[in-house]
Order: sequence, then structure tokens, then C-alpha cells
Amino acid sequence: MLSPLDMFAIGIGPSSSHTVGPMKAGLEFALKLERAGLLEQVVHVQAHLYGSLALTGAGHGTFLAVVNGLAGQHPKTIDPDTIYSRVDEIKSSGQLKLGGKKFVRFDYDKDLFIHKDQFLPEHANGMRFSAFDQNGKLVMEEEYFSIGGGFILDKQQIVNRKDNEGACSERVNVPYPFTSAKELLEHCGAHNLTIAELVLANEAVTRSRDEVYAEAMEIANVMHYSTLRGLKQEGILPGGLNVKRRAPHLYQKLIDKDLNLVSEQDRRLLAMTYAIAVNEENAAFSRVVTAPTNGSAGTIPGVLEYYRNFYLGVSDDNIVEFILTAGAIGNLYKYGASISAAEVGCQGEIGVACSMAAGALTAVLGGNVLQVEKAAEIAMEHCLGMTCDPIEGLVQIPCIERNGVAASKAIDIAKLALLEDEAGKVSLDAVIHTMMETGRDMSNRYKETALAGLAVNVVAC
Repeated sequence: MLSPLDMFAIGIGPSSSHTVGPMKAGLEFALKLERAGLLEQVVHVQAHLYGSLALTGAGHGTFLAVVNGLAGQHPKTIDPDTIYSRVDEIKSSGQLKLGGKKFVRFDYDKDLFIHKDQFLPEHANGMRFSAFDQNGKLVMEEEYFSIGGGFILDKQQIVNRKDNEGACSERVNVPYPFTSAKELLEHCGAHNLTIAELVLANEAVTRSRDEVYAEAMEIANVMHYSTLRGLKQEGILPGGLNVKRRAPHLYQKLIDKDLNLVSEQDRRLLAMTYAIAVNEENAAFSRVVTAPTNGSAGTIPGVLEYYRNFYLGVSDDNIVEFILTAGAIGNLYKYGASISAAEVGCQGEIGVACSMAAGALTAVLGGNVLQVEKAAEIAMEHCLGMTCDPIEGLVQIPCIERNGVAASKAIDIAKLALLEDEAGKVSLDAVIHTMMETGRDMSNRYKETALAGLAVNVVAC
């Protein structure tokens, strides 16, 4: 089954579904050619982008990502400073180094097809890659789908999607399998486990506790790094909207030179500022963690930074518990609904991140499993129906600020859940199901197409 840690991927901004996923897909196509022993036959490649990837691809960096992926780059290891320069070199030379191994013909203006009026039937975020030999004969053609959070599926995998969403992870028999909150809570209750303890027990089937801790801490540390960096970087975000970075200015106003003297109200405002800082980094193609997506990359780091800074005795154990709990909650949405804004709107990104953050904070503040579930449910309940309407297709307005609001909301919800001991009238499974139904009913114009909402009602200056 999918590991909860797979809900977090270290990569680059600005979008997990439109940047991270397409880069992985381009790279996977190149690697598939190599594995099949066909790379040497290829002299020419083409890429086709459909649906949401075509409609908002320019603002989300999709075109840059696909080309960098075909050229052998991976979101986790690419140097963000080389993204533009590599594409500029490909544009000028008319060729790219496929998989980082062999130069092939690629005319950026003629071989990258943007189909804004076509959606592949399987998913709103579809891609097709084609490779040709010296006689123009097709060597290989593959379709990939970026389903949110940086996850990709090929055409065969997406047919049986729920069984194959974890195809990137080794599927093994674990002691406490779950695909619903009901199953998760029953395991925890029957075996007297916290959610994080259950995750550790499942992970122990394939790796050691130290390895799990190391991965969780790497994720948390990158979140911390992107927060701190975002609080220092000033200037205008790329993309043409002329959005000024706000986090450094907000931070300086709030801390008044001494973090220990910040009021409780300003602490929540700081959590918002932390989240804004991360998403400004995301918008600038910097290093971030998908949590569970790039559009929602700031909410969980904002809450985690708040917890680190304003609670005494926070240890690595606490931070790992936070990450594992959040990841397990994210899994429930991955299995039961979607984390793709192109499929269900922003409720699948900001809503899921808020739910993950609220549940995780409840856990590390001493909440029981019932309270964790309640916090996660409340958070999504009040994000239902949230549309995805980025102005100019950029992950800036309203995305950056929405992360800040979600972080503050998650903190208040966690504290509310800790005051209650009874299950709510609405279960987490019920709200996940409702979120998916709401997404299906939502017009495609409100699902990461930049065709409605703020995207058309605010004049870009």
C-alpha cells in the first residue's frame, strides 16, 4: 500500500500536478526508452499536453518541467537555478539530451503541442510523449497522467486507478492495512496504537525505524528550510503579475525583534506568515515539499513551524509523529477521493492540507485518535467546494494567501478538537466522500483551468 510518507515529495515549485508530475513523466518516458533498449534508435521526440496542463501550463511551469524531465532531470535533484537556462539552451540548439544520455531533435516551438481545447478522457492532466527514429517511424509512444501531489500514472495504471496509485511504492502485506478512516481507527483502537505508531509498524515491514525517522526528518527539515528562506527573500515573484513577496515584511512586523514576546493572536498570524513564506518560495520555482501538493505546500510547514517555535520540549520524536500522522490522513484522501485541483478543485489541495495539518497538530498536542479524526473532519468540512481559480494560471493569487488562512484555521480547529471527547455527527470518511462528489459536480471551469472565478474577474496588472 501507499506509504504515508509518499504524501510528501521534496521537489520544486510551483505545482505538484503541473510541474513536479510532468517533469517526472518526461523523465519516466526517457527511462522507459532506455530500459527497453530503444534509446539509441531515437533521433526526435515530441510532447503533447492536454486539458488543465495546457490551459494553465504556462503559469505553472509545465512546459519548462516537461522539457527538463525529457532532458533527464528529476524534481528532487534538479538545481532550481538551471530550469530556465536549460530550456533556453534547448530552444537555441533545437535539441535536447534525452534522459541526460543522448542528444535528439526537439524544436520547442514545433515539438511541444499545447492542446487547450482537448482533454484526455482518463484525467484532466494528460500528456503524450512520442519518440521517432531517423526514418520518422514511431519508436514508442506513451500517455501519462499527473493525478496530484506529484504522482503520475501511465495509461495502463490509470485504468485501475485506486489499485495502482501506489505503483511507485513497493506493495507488501502490512500488519495494519487501511484505505478508510474507519479501518484506520479500528486498527488503532483494537491494538491501542496512535496513528503514528500504526504507520511505524507498517513501515517496519520494509525498512528500519531509523530509516523511517530519517526520511520524516528530511521532509520536516526541508519544510523548515523553505520557511526560513521564504522569510528572508524579497522582491517580485516571476510570472508577470508583479506580485511582491510579503512574508519578510509581515514577519518583521510581527516578531518585534523577540519571538518570545509574541502574543497568542500574533502567533497564529505568524503561522499564516510561515505558510505564505513557503508558498512564495513555491511560486519562485524554489525547493519545497509537496504537502500534499505544491499549491498547498505552505499550510503544513506553517503549522509545524508554529508548533516548533511556540511549544516547549518539541523533539524529533514529536516532529516525526506530526509528519506520520499528517501523511496517514493524506492517504485517506488519496484513496477515497483526490488531491488534484484539476479533478476536484482547491478543496483537494488546500482542504486536504488543512485537514492533514489539523489532525497532525491535534496528535502532537496530546489528542487521542478520536480527536485527531474530528480535527481532520472539521477542517475539510469547512473547505468543501473551494474552487481552483488562479489568476493567469499562476500559483500566486489566491493560492499563497489561502495557505496562510488554512494554517491559522488548522491551529484553531486542533485546539477545538482537543476540548471535545465525543465523535462528531459527520465522520471523516463521510466528508472525504462528500468532497469527491462535490468535485465531480463542480464545473471544469473551476478546476485549475483559469477559466472562471478570480481568474477572470480580477484584472491582471
